[in-house]
Amino acid sequence: MPPIPKNLCLLGATGSIGQSTLKVLRQHPHRFRLHSVAAGRQWQKLLPIAEEFGVKKFCLWDEDAAQELKKHTRLPVLAGMEGLLELVSDPEAEEIINGLVGAIGCRPTLEAIKLGKRVGLANKESMVMGGTVLREALDANPKASIIPIDSEHSAIFQCLAGRPTAEVEHLELTASGGPFRTWPKDRFASITKKDALKHPTWVMGEKITIDSATLMNKGLEVIEAHFLFDIPFDRIRVTVHPTSIVHSLVQFRDGSLMAQLGCPDMQLPIQYALSFPERWSLNVARLDLREVAKLEFFAPDLEKFPCLGLAYRAGALEGTAPAIVNAANETAVALFLAESLAFNAIPEVIAGVLDKARIQPHPSLAEIIEADAWARDEAKAWAGRIH
Repeated sequence: MPPIPKNLCLLGATGSIGQSTLKVLRQHPHRFRLHSVAAGRQWQKLLPIAEEFGVKKFCLWDEDAAQELKKHTRLPVLAGMEGLLELVSDPEAEEIINGLVGAIGCRPTLEAIKLGKRVGLANKESMVMGGTVLREALDANPKASIIPIDSEHSAIFQCLAGRPTAEVEHLELTASGGPFRTWPKDRFASITKKDALKHPTWVMGEKITIDSATLMNKGLEVIEAHFLFDIPFDRIRVTVHPTSIVHSLVQFRDGSLMAQLGCPDMQLPIQYALSFPERWSLNVARLDLREVAKLEFFAPDLEKFPCLGLAYRAGALEGTAPAIVNAANETAVALFLAESLAFNAIPEVIAGVLDKARIQPHPSLAEIIEADAWARDEAKAWAGRIH
């Protein structure tokens, strides 16, 4: 007997994670129904998705975009944070894929966990900002679960295969190194937006592409891995692996080093988040090791890429520090993309905000959101002084 399709809520439907999720759903139409979708402001792109998949409900973060969409559909159109929370709390939405970009993804993740739902999590800011709060919610709601979608965390999740963390010696997160891995530091001041958006191996949205260029993306992933897998920061390493074939590794205490390899395609971790604990067939490119000339690994250069060190520092400080670093980074990256801040000033802004911050050691979600808002204002002020 064929499986009963589950209703899926897709947050970030028009982004790279959303588009890859749609590709997976097309391969498994008997397993999932796309119940609801959310996006930032690109309402035009939601209409063909709704027509193809029979979507029942929309949400747009931008209020004006939501009003525009209402003119073109009879389906319910929600807006803003309240709309996102309504989507994930809908009793018909059984599973959630959170592919939102930035801090706005945290509250929907928490709401879904409180309601006992499975969340396929690509929004790393959820764990970076509210890792402690989300862990407490997961402990209080045993029916709920988070299955990581970031390729690195999915790789670790697959390598662990349910083994206890006491058996883990360390985690090894791989990083492509971004487009500036071989550039001398004295060229960083002249890096343009166009330069930074040329990622060597992955096709992603603008914000995460810039984070990859500064290595802040890897720093955020270190914090996320700490909360996802309950591993101390001093046992989480970053290794630069330019071809992105090895997605991450786990060193076990008996000396075994386990890795997950594959062609760089986000469909694989997305499908695994949907299929776990099963593995379904998937029409993506296969990795032929006979065609791989060599696998190279390098230590990251923290002098050229100080954002990675700032993320480790924030993780060690705990409390609201990760949320503050994340907010400062989001603000600095937005200013760089607007071409009003130099590339090499991004870590300077983040460091300045973190130095000035008053860290709350055991914050509530409200205190995390307050720290986030403060850090954004402070980052703008720092950037103004630099500019």
